[in-house]
Amino acid sequence: MGERLLVVDDEPTVKELLSATLRFAGFTVSSADSGVQALEAARRDPPDLVLLDVMLPDLDGFEVIRRLRGLPRAGGRPGPVPVLFLTARDTKADKLNGLSLGADDYVTKPFDLEELLARIRAILRRTGVIPDEHTLVVGDLEVDPDGHQVTRAGHPVRLSPTEFRLLHHLVLNAGRVLPKPQILEHVWRYDFAGDTSIVDTYVSYLRRKLDDPKLIHTVHGVGYVLRRPRP
Repeated sequence: MGERLLVVDDEPTVKELLSATLRFAGFTVSSADSGVQALEAARRDPPDLVLLDVMLPDLDGFEVIRRLRGLPRAGGRPGPVPVLFLTARDTKADKLNGLSLGADDYVTKPFDLEELLARIRAILRRTGVIPDEHTLVVGDLEVDPDGHQVTRAGHPVRLSPTEFRLLHHLVLNAGRVLPKPQILEHVWRYDFAGDTSIVDTYVSYLRRKLDDPKLIHTVHGVGYVLRRPRP
């Protein structure tokens, strides 16, 4: 991976925790404590994505994103530098202001690290930084097998490892009716004493988390099939 991320936050604890998490996830991370430092860092080494706080000691984040608009992107890619606001400013007016200035996403503190990573990867795919060739897409459902990330209509969906394996198997076979014993064999790797009720249980879990509009259909007496929702 190694995509370059710039973390801009004047809270040392948040900045250090976030930077360490992002490095562990495979990103190359630099940081800045202020708006002026962020702009200098972005000019010196254009990032693939900026994670930007609104409340900074000099320029606020809204002014920083205005100035970032004129800077080149990493790799000479077209368009402005992608920006994800990560801030305690959580009013509707702040969110609308940030998005209207061209931010790619707006996440409020406190935040969930797994969800934040999913949003970062979604932006990097959308802006052409991460190749999309391995992402599986059915309608508005996206499954990233390498990153173990799932989004539905652009919103991250948190799944357990078993739920992810089941969804991945259904997506790989989209449009095909899969008998329960086959699902059991591929997802659980053993026959679970022949009790296919575990499949029904986990399909129920998946439906609660991502099945509106309906994706996973029951074929009575046989098994399940995942189909693109009808318009």
